[in-house]
Amino acid sequence: MLSGLPVRIAVTALAVTGLLAAAPSASTAHRDPAPAPVSATAAGSPSPGVTVKMPAGVADRLGTDRAALVDAVSADALSRSHDAEGLAPATAVGKLAAEGRKVVVDVRSVSRDWARGVAYVEASRARHGAPEGWLYLAHRENGRWVPGLEGDREFADHVARSPLVGTAERRTMTAYAERAATPRIREPRARVSPAGAQANVNGLLLPWMPDHYMPLTGGPHAHDSGSGYWSALDFAGGNAGGLVRSSREGTATSMCGAGGGWTRVIHPGGFSTDYYHMRNTTYYNGTSIARSALLGSIGTDTCAGGSATGAHVHWSLRTYDADYVGRYTWLNGRTVGGWTWWNGSAQYSGCGARLGVTACPGTAIYNRTG
Repeated sequence: MLSGLPVRIAVTALAVTGLLAAAPSASTAHRDPAPAPVSATAAGSPSPGVTVKMPAGVADRLGTDRAALVDAVSADALSRSHDAEGLAPATAVGKLAAEGRKVVVDVRSVSRDWARGVAYVEASRARHGAPEGWLYLAHRENGRWVPGLEGDREFADHVARSPLVGTAERRTMTAYAERAATPRIREPRARVSPAGAQANVNGLLLPWMPDHYMPLTGGPHAHDSGSGYWSALDFAGGNAGGLVRSSREGTATSMCGAGGGWTRVIHPGGFSTDYYHMRNTTYYNGTSIARSALLGSIGTDTCAGGSATGAHVHWSLRTYDADYVGRYTWLNGRTVGGWTWWNGSAQYSGCGARLGVTACPGTAIYNRTG
């Protein structure tokens, strides 16, 4: 979330690279699951250095106002990005571009003064890591766009009011947007969980069918393999057919768009889970899904950066801190899929424990519901 109003208003006018388009919808809210490319010139060239995805119907409906929307959303995303911390938006875009990384704003639907989509900052392709990304809702108020990125107070406010959020989705997303993490302190960029914390994750499963197994290929590690809480696990192989499934029911969004290998599911009770590197993915756009819904298959996709040396799924746990800032959170001491997870002495080396059995990397782990 941006810290001050002037930053939202006075974002440097930026030129789009890679605008996507598709046939407009006949409904009031315009959506498109798989836009096709058109030239940046036809789109009006907002935001230099920012890659924009936008169906043709959405672009037409926004008109000249789309540049201001992209500027507001991209600036807010960059203000939340660890790798752009403290930098002006234009400076941050240039820094990331020099590293071969894109800042992407995907505008998926609009209705009157509302817009909805996904924004993300690609991960470095020089190491095994994952991108930073957010769902967003934006509302045009007094001639300017006020974006709310997943995790900030504007997002919570927008979810409660936006016509682009359905009734069932609102129930799940409102609980997620308004939840403060326990304990009620701002989470530092640390590798371990708060002392003694044994938080309930509301019955989350591991990312495949219950009572089947996948080998653990990477114990708890940071989502981006860098700093921050060790929130991620890697799995591959096993007898689940390589199929990746939702850890619980919720609202699913394909973060990279159709065909991309990154899905986020927002679950009831204040947690969400990310699934990266998948192939053969099912496209979701704020779609309600059941527990163990099929998301895709293990793979090596890097639609938003990072790297993968072998087919696997990179699974991560996410929540909000007491300041409503969404981020990847600690696994240490939490139970997922019937296994309680503990950090090791280094990233990737930690293990799960269940009924007196300890399973470290290289061990096949059965996904249990209790």
